[in-house]
Amino acid sequence: MPDLSPVSDARKARRIYLDYHASTPCDPAVAALMRRFEAQEFANPASAHVAGQRAARSIEAAREQVAEAVGALPEEIIFSSGATESNNIAILGAATAAQERGELRRRIVTLPIEHPSVLAPCGHLAKRGYEIALCPVHRDGRLDIGALEELVDETTLLVSIQAANNEIGTIQPLREVSEIAQKHGALLHSDAAQALGKLPLDIEALGFDLLSLSAHKCYGPKGIGALWLRGGPRGAPVAPLCFGGGHEQGLRPGTPNAAAIVGFGEAARLAAERQPNDAQRLSALRDRFEALLLGKLGGITRNGALDNRLPGASSLTFEGVDADALIANLPEFDLSTASACHSGTPEPSHVLRALGLTQAQAYSTLRIAFGRPTTEEEVDRAVNHICDAVAHLRYNSSN
Repeated sequence: MPDLSPVSDARKARRIYLDYHASTPCDPAVAALMRRFEAQEFANPASAHVAGQRAARSIEAAREQVAEAVGALPEEIIFSSGATESNNIAILGAATAAQERGELRRRIVTLPIEHPSVLAPCGHLAKRGYEIALCPVHRDGRLDIGALEELVDETTLLVSIQAANNEIGTIQPLREVSEIAQKHGALLHSDAAQALGKLPLDIEALGFDLLSLSAHKCYGPKGIGALWLRGGPRGAPVAPLCFGGGHEQGLRPGTPNAAAIVGFGEAARLAAERQPNDAQRLSALRDRFEALLLGKLGGITRNGALDNRLPGASSLTFEGVDADALIANLPEFDLSTASACHSGTPEPSHVLRALGLTQAQAYSTLRIAFGRPTTEEEVDRAVNHICDAVAHLRYNSSN
């Protein structure tokens, strides 16, 4: 049985959370709105009575908020359980729709550093005869544009390129990618789970066709996300993966989680509103953290595109230090070595390996991500504790 005993205020006060790319806490305004909604608007939004239609209107208001946050039309937003489901609908749904209309394009181009919710559906399609082409990335995680131009051609059905990487924070040149995709008539999908609230998102300017979003990466609830389709399901033809209802324009059946959708709408609104200030503040905290750490410790390598990464993102390789041992020596801090989806697996991060890091270097890498609640005092404490722990581990390994 999991330990569900209350955590004391003193214990909570000691802990410092530095894993904001894995998940973020619900913004207090979002949590309060959801509590009120769950208590008062519990009716099924598909019901024709007054209570049901009131809940349905709340969902549509949230759809407008999410759409506005990315510069879309409300009817182009399809709610899902999160970016993982959105990625699956986009990739598998696009392939299914293409097959149904007799499309001959059978190539899908993506990156080796994508989230598993992109790579796994691509792997599934490979078993069905699709050609999956992985575009190489540079040492900083930026895709090789020249290689992409060679890979995308008239046989390409879909190009799926993440907006920003969840481990190293590298931001991809999506405008250039979209020009290549459009030139050859290929659909362009982007997993933008890490982008909402961290980067300015303007889908018209970037030229996407499909975009995946997640609420719990931008201070909203878990279990809710969205897929944006240019022009809606008819404009960007994607076939449903599940059946049994006409919800979400027939693309994602099932009674909608109205409270979570309302929370997502508010979180998206706040994320877009606060993005410029949040980005500036988190970048400053990250830069302070790295400058202090590098000034006190040697043998540290920073990973990712240092001048073009998510604010608050820091991936650090500590020479001669096992990252799991380092985390074990930092009991007051919530940290991770890689994406949360890799937790518990013995394999090193596929992202770091794709950058060219050795297995030993990958196992020596720590992922740190600062968030809206992070304070300067927490950054300074993290630097001091990490320095002490690294020095301790290095001393023990040399004796």
